[in-house]
Amino acid sequence: MAILGTILKKGIKLRETLEQDYTSPYELQKKELSKLLISARNTQFGREYDFVSVLESFRNHGGHDFLEKFKANVPVCDYEKMNADWWHKIREGEEDVCWPGKTKFFALSSGTSGAASKYIPVTKDMIRQIRRTGTRHIYTLSKYDLPDKFFQSGMLMLGGSTSLNFSGNYYYGDLSGITTGQLPLWVQGFSRPTPKIKKNKDWAAKLDEIVESAPKWNIGMIVGVPAWMQILLERIIERYNVKDIHEIWPNLQAFVHGGVSFEPYKKGFEKLLGKPVHYIETYLASEGFLAFQSEPNKKSMRLVLNNGIFYEFVPFNDKNFSPDGVLVDNPETVMIDGVEEGKDYALLISTCAGAWRYQIGDTVKIVDKRNSEIIITGRTKHFLSLCGEHLSVDNMNHAIEVAAEEMNISVKEFTVTGVPDGTLFSHKWYVGTDDEVDSTALCERIDAQLKVVNDDYAVERKHALKNVTLEILPTSVFYDWMRSEGKEGGQSKFPRVLKGKHLSSWVDFLSKQPKKF
Repeated sequence: MAILGTILKKGIKLRETLEQDYTSPYELQKKELSKLLISARNTQFGREYDFVSVLESFRNHGGHDFLEKFKANVPVCDYEKMNADWWHKIREGEEDVCWPGKTKFFALSSGTSGAASKYIPVTKDMIRQIRRTGTRHIYTLSKYDLPDKFFQSGMLMLGGSTSLNFSGNYYYGDLSGITTGQLPLWVQGFSRPTPKIKKNKDWAAKLDEIVESAPKWNIGMIVGVPAWMQILLERIIERYNVKDIHEIWPNLQAFVHGGVSFEPYKKGFEKLLGKPVHYIETYLASEGFLAFQSEPNKKSMRLVLNNGIFYEFVPFNDKNFSPDGVLVDNPETVMIDGVEEGKDYALLISTCAGAWRYQIGDTVKIVDKRNSEIIITGRTKHFLSLCGEHLSVDNMNHAIEVAAEEMNISVKEFTVTGVPDGTLFSHKWYVGTDDEVDSTALCERIDAQLKVVNDDYAVERKHALKNVTLEILPTSVFYDWMRSEGKEGGQSKFPRVLKGKHLSSWVDFLSKQPKKF
């Protein structure tokens, strides 16, 4: 009997019971904003935007006076504004800029839009936030039907290098590299790969080392971005000439993933398994740990409302966003108590890392207001609306998933772009699969599914959206392009919608590939 596993399982059940929170979402978030403002009131940012006067508005019980005062005093910010006005000062060594004290770490964002490299501050308080939320997430494992042996198995975390770069004033690198060394000691004891492998900055070499060490480890849970985890498992299976990964790791029971929707990867991923595993989604961004799946068999995640992050929700509509997905200067925002189920919202966050009314770039849909449960529907700039079709990444993921299932193929990557077509418009899909498939048939199935899930798309397909075309590419082409852009491994992911410089780079890259596909 796995005695250690039994003890851990019972301990997690106890802590999960103690972690239950019965306070209303509104009260939790009001208190969180108050705590953030109190902490930062004497910073440069807090003095510039008069946090003290905002705090005075909290004296009024009930209502949203404090929120209206906060919105009146503090402007909405994106990365470019926060960096140009404030965060550059932190990197230059200044203290008390947007959060008390000095900031030692910056996460080098591998986002799919905007600047090539974004330096996101990671304060000591934010590291604690990520650590506490991560531990809280581990406690939810008590709700899954997991054998005792699982709880004494190892956890493989496939992330960036823990060997960070030093600028002279701060360290910078992948967020997973910053936070891995900050995990509780009892978690680190079960964590793989080894510290030596984790430090490796060469992604290809790191994968080689993990593959060679894989049979030595007893892995029960794997954690990482779906695309890179799938590549790793494929390489392990090929290296040891086994049918599936469970011949190497028989106790593998769970895959914790985030960064992109898992649904398009699911069919191909399950071909690598010998038995079912639990899929558990998280929402860990460079700006903080925002949400996690709290129960099995759910497709939604519960927002973390009482751990260093205050949320504002911007209705994702033409009133608040330009056709290119750019947020207007004074958008409509609501708190968690003002959201409506079934509607898309863009997120603004204020955090214990000194982000204030910061546009994180993601869109979410509220699926359970009572329990503050969301699904990620896409990015504000990663949607297509050339002529009013309002095609979201969530729509695209669903269409790919259904089409792949119907045609019994594995789609590992895809992207879409919009192009002028005479006086009208067209969509061009690039789909990465290593299976034999008729591109015309796949295009027709994706198109048909999009008409089902998106009424605007169905209407525009009869009018301004003239054609939809699709090109099949080997999966390796997508990863080769990411490598050429310096976005291989870790938290990097391929953009689902190609626009601007990414589109130009992609087209140029394809033009230089051998015409064998």
